[in-house]
Amino acid sequence: MIKDNLHNIKKTIPEQVTLVAVSKTKPVSDIQEAYNAGQRVFGENKIQEMVGKYEELPKDIEWHMIGHLQRNKVKYMAHFVNLIHGVDSLKTLIEIDKQAKKHSRVINCLLQAKIAKEESKFGLSFNEIEAILNSEEIKTLKNIKVVGLMGMSTFTDNVKQITDEFESLHEFHNKIKNAHTNLNILSMGMSGDYELAIAKGSNMVRIGSSIFGVRNYNA
Repeated sequence: MIKDNLHNIKKTIPEQVTLVAVSKTKPVSDIQEAYNAGQRVFGENKIQEMVGKYEELPKDIEWHMIGHLQRNKVKYMAHFVNLIHGVDSLKTLIEIDKQAKKHSRVINCLLQAKIAKEESKFGLSFNEIEAILNSEEIKTLKNIKVVGLMGMSTFTDNVKQITDEFESLHEFHNKIKNAHTNLNILSMGMSGDYELAIAKGSNMVRIGSSIFGVRNYNA
């Protein structure tokens, strides 16, 4: 089933778009099945869970941390995480840099923009993102690299609202790419809206339930 789901989704995704298979709450056996079907990029939202899976699974997997990040837990994944999606403060970047330095690594990060109308969503305003990217302090961080932006749309059936939110982030991303040439990634879109996100400029999508089935929230 997972193999077929992956195959069907990949048919709908352009070659230049990276598929992050969101494997949170799913067992190692499911991830291995997706791996055997050719998938190499997986996203988790809990560091302890990701660490356990990293230790059990093949080492050529590219692990992405996609959940809200607690600074005091960065140390547990600093030796292997490939990309951290949800960075929403300069303090968090400083902590990631500190932990990456201990392992002589450079960790790639995305700044999370708040584009949704929901209060529950984390993220930075566009002005706050520009302030971080233009700060003197970020220039001193040699063990992190901000490689793009991430955004989550409002959980709604209102397609126009979702479209407007994705469009606003895409336009902002295009605007700041001129001054910050490393910002190549725009991570927008999940199982319910990834095709719309791709149409609005996303080149990285985070898909879970459409690959692995409905999530087990009691896990």
